[in-house]
Amino acid sequence: MAQWHCSQRTQAGGHGVGERLAQCQDQSSRHAAELRDFKNKMLPLLEVAEKEREALRTEADTISGRVDRLEREVDYLETQNPALPCVEFDEKVTGGPGTKGKGRRNEKYDMVTDCGYTISQVRSMKILKRFGGPAGLWTKDPLGQTEKIYVLDGTQNDTAFVFPRLRDFTLAMAARKASRVRVPFPWVGTGQLVYGGFLYFARRPPGRPGGGGEMENTLQLIKFHLANRTVVDSSVFPAEGLIPPYGLTADTYIDLAADEEGLWAVYATREDDRHLCLAKLDPQTLDTEQQWDTPCPRENAEAAFVICGTLYVVYNTRPASRARIQCSFDASGTLTPERAALPYFPRRYGAHASLRYNPRERQLYAWDDGYQIVYKLEMRKKEEEV
Repeated sequence: MAQWHCSQRTQAGGHGVGERLAQCQDQSSRHAAELRDFKNKMLPLLEVAEKEREALRTEADTISGRVDRLEREVDYLETQNPALPCVEFDEKVTGGPGTKGKGRRNEKYDMVTDCGYTISQVRSMKILKRFGGPAGLWTKDPLGQTEKIYVLDGTQNDTAFVFPRLRDFTLAMAARKASRVRVPFPWVGTGQLVYGGFLYFARRPPGRPGGGGEMENTLQLIKFHLANRTVVDSSVFPAEGLIPPYGLTADTYIDLAADEEGLWAVYATREDDRHLCLAKLDPQTLDTEQQWDTPCPRENAEAAFVICGTLYVVYNTRPASRARIQCSFDASGTLTPERAALPYFPRRYGAHASLRYNPRERQLYAWDDGYQIVYKLEMRKKEEEV
């Protein structure tokens, strides 16, 4: 550019061509020398910056490794010196007043399968993606023959996303791969369940605005056929004065769960507002077969799931921290609280809005502050010592 400028000035002047050309060449040489000097000065600085960047990257990797090792050591120490179960032993666990439901209350559950496993450890986690809001649910059908993924975003919604397979859900533009299933009534909370081709969810009964009376805070269970997109059955849940079972998940009033034994419901009532209740449901008719008053506190509970007839309750703190299974209740009476493992979950983003156990895969599908996570579980026999 300097040479072009010199030639232009030379043509415009008309005389002293040699002198002007010499001046321009001298100026160009000075600029080139200055550029070389600047480059020579910058090269060492760039080398130093690159070395510092590599050092910082190595230090960050080292710190990350130390944090992971420290977490493993903390987990080991906690297994060697486990915390006491979050159970109030002075409370009456059996007996107690029943509700107006049909089922027997607090009698031992007779297993219908040979499932005799209990959770030993939350082995690992895999964060799939972030989809939707802070509260929601995602799951597979444990009885389904396909790999479909069902995503229900929000605590008051009427449209579910259905993805053909997990890979489609993990794509950047995942919503374009999904079909949408709209239910006739909005669900309440994050207690929904996909089981045997049906979507089970809770809704507010019509004409029950919560203005008091015997049926205050009741919920209606809906059984929705996902293929035909029709309601095939409904039933008012046989418990009055329902309150959120989890102290940290205020929008959920009934949490439905599935395991090797079938369909369950976790709930709580004003009758005993300190502890969780468990019910075994008939998936065909939605009838309540049995009910139990568990010793597991509602305070600081955030979610729960059932494996082989045992309820596992996950606890956290209001400023979200690491969650831990800190109370279990075996409806069959095989697993005592003293022999139950109380593992921590790996570090996460916030708090679990829902947890769904898949008995075929022995995995948990978790919704954590809008992130969809898979936890792999390690199991052991109920009779084995921790």
